[in-house]
Amino acid sequence: MSHIKLVQHNHCLTISMNRIDRKNSLTFAMYQQMADALIDAEQDKSIRAILIKGEGDCFTAGNDLADFATASEHLDIGKTVSFMRALMNCSKPVVAQVHGLAVGIGTTMLLHCDLVYCAKETQFILPFINLALVPEYAASYILPRLAGHRKAAQWLMLGEPFDAQQAESFGLVSQVLESAELDGHITQVLDKLVSKPHQAMLHTKALMKSDKDAVIIHMDEELDVFLQQLESEAAKEAFSAFLQKRQPDPTKYN
Repeated sequence: MSHIKLVQHNHCLTISMNRIDRKNSLTFAMYQQMADALIDAEQDKSIRAILIKGEGDCFTAGNDLADFATASEHLDIGKTVSFMRALMNCSKPVVAQVHGLAVGIGTTMLLHCDLVYCAKETQFILPFINLALVPEYAASYILPRLAGHRKAAQWLMLGEPFDAQQAESFGLVSQVLESAELDGHITQVLDKLVSKPHQAMLHTKALMKSDKDAVIIHMDEELDVFLQQLESEAAKEAFSAFLQKRQPDPTKYN
């Protein structure tokens, strides 16, 4: 069964995370499906905008940690990289519709979307430090430039949840809406995007992302450190504690 739902309508591709029973936690297979969808959409001239959303009561609870804990030789991690690179390299406007929880990669991916709209009850969290990991996919590059060093440090060094109002105030989301208004507003935004002059839209996005090379360099450096940390004793203890639903042993944190 596929946990990614793809719908094409009115020149827009909707990519929906659809693993409702696990709060849309992402497996490597789901990452590969989303990567393939973005790559195909890039080549499909009939698609002018892309929407990423989550089904059920949640955007995504982040990575399926059981999947990550058993990742083999980092080969599976490459599927996550494929998705994020496809998202970063997408020339067409990408909109994110967020509600419930946006955990880890669920917040990181928003940094590479063009427009982000969320329900006012949404909770965000970048919990990498709690798992003895480091930020991913250029979050440590983009967030300080977006929100300032101190707010980025609060989010990345403490790893505590923050709400939709903070996310909007510091530029992580475009607008906060009532839950009942979110679907309708997203439809209006997508209708506007696909009606604009297409080549001008592509050029506008490309010009706004003129620092993409610097972002990719930082992402690669960040990924090297992330993979090193993933093999550390501290990370293995943090993952085991999470999966066993117990407190981690702080003596194993180095």
